[in-house]
Amino acid sequence: MTLTPRIARYDQLLLDLDGCLWVGDEALEGAPEAVTALREAGKAVAFLTNGVRHAPEEYVRKLWRLGFQAALSEVVTVGSAVQFLLSDRGGGAAYVVGSQALVDHVAEAGMRIVNRTEFATRADVVVVGAHQDLSYDEIKIAAQAVIRGAELIGATRDASVPMPDGPWPGTGAVLAAIETAAGRTADRIAGKPEPAMYETARDRLGEGRCLAVGDRIEIDVLGARRAGMDSALVLTGGATRAQAEAADPAPTHVADSLAALVLQ
Repeated sequence: MTLTPRIARYDQLLLDLDGCLWVGDEALEGAPEAVTALREAGKAVAFLTNGVRHAPEEYVRKLWRLGFQAALSEVVTVGSAVQFLLSDRGGGAAYVVGSQALVDHVAEAGMRIVNRTEFATRADVVVVGAHQDLSYDEIKIAAQAVIRGAELIGATRDASVPMPDGPWPGTGAVLAAIETAAGRTADRIAGKPEPAMYETARDRLGEGRCLAVGDRIEIDVLGARRAGMDSALVLTGGATRAQAEAADPAPTHVADSLAALVLQ
């Protein structure tokens, strides 16, 4: 398999997952072959996701199951970016709204988890990510901690997550509830389109000319611009070519799919 000229000039590709490699539990047509071709051409690959419900190991298993070769070091979740952001704090207490995977990343950054303790509302940091077992008490405790002065870190501002049965509420929806209750906006956002996730990927991949590939203009294209790299928009996640042409910032490349972007 031969790469298209527009892809051949890049050393590294940062590939979004949902809407780019797969939708729900099905790989998009030609996507596994495109990733294989990148590897055969000697390109470095990282898989980026704003998903907050699963650990990197779970994404590796799904990638293999759907036909993509992947190493654990190549998967950069938003939890990885949260850990990257927190690693310079030197410890402290954290209250986490989110899945166990997100809790684990915060703990691995050296933070003391105070969920389900009497110190929860006195946390130094509140980290927010959507999860299916979200409760009213979590929003209440998080807001109280922020009002007391805790730093508020949102995993992402994604309002929804694409799923086969329609969009599911995303971290941005949960974060908005806490921001509204606390009366202020988040101090930092870890996931795309903010630079932290891209910096995490670059820290792993090293030097090289990098292309970020995704399916959302307001997330993937904007994130690449903020990180100072080229972007490619694939039209398998809902964006149209007309929207791509009208976008500001505009993507560097537009293609109907990852396969059309990559394969000659």
